[in-house]
Amino acid sequence: MTAISGAADWRRHLRWLNLLLFLLYPISWFAPLMRAGLLPLFGMSEISLVSGLQSLWGTDVFLALLVTLFALVAPLIKTLGLALVQFGFLDRRALPALNVIGRLGMADVFLIALYITLAQGMGVGRVETAWGLYLFTGCILGSVVLGLVEKSRPVD
Repeated sequence: MTAISGAADWRRHLRWLNLLLFLLYPISWFAPLMRAGLLPLFGMSEISLVSGLQSLWGTDVFLALLVTLFALVAPLIKTLGLALVQFGFLDRRALPALNVIGRLGMADVFLIALYITLAQGMGVGRVETAWGLYLFTGCILGSVVLGLVEKSRPVD
C-alpha cells in the first residue's frame, strides 16, 4: 500500500465520520442534557435541547430563535458544507466560513454549562449533567476538528 492510497483511505474515513454527525446530532438534540429537580425528595426531570426549545418558544421567542440557530441550524449547515467540500461539490475556499459557522454551536454548549453552574450555585434545587450534554459537546468538537483537519489537508 502506497502512501498516496493510505492518505486517500484516511480521507475517506473522515468523510464517513462527518456524515455520522448527521445521525448523532439529532440524537443529541433529544438526549437528556441535564436533570433538574427542586428538592432531593422529588424526582428529577430530564431536559433535552428540544424540550428546552419548546419551553423557550412559549416565553422568549428571540432567545428560542438564537438557540435554534446555534444548536440546530449552524451545526447542520457546517456538516453539510464540509461533506460537500469532502466530496468535491463545494470549493475548499468555503472552509473558513464553514469553520466559523461550526463554532457557533459551541455557544450553546457554554450557555448550557453556565446555566448548570448557576443553578448548582444557587442551591435552590438539584441540577445534574446528563449524557446528552457530552454527546452534543462531542458532536460540536468533532465537527470543529474535522473542519480543521480538512482545512489543513493539502489540495489534490
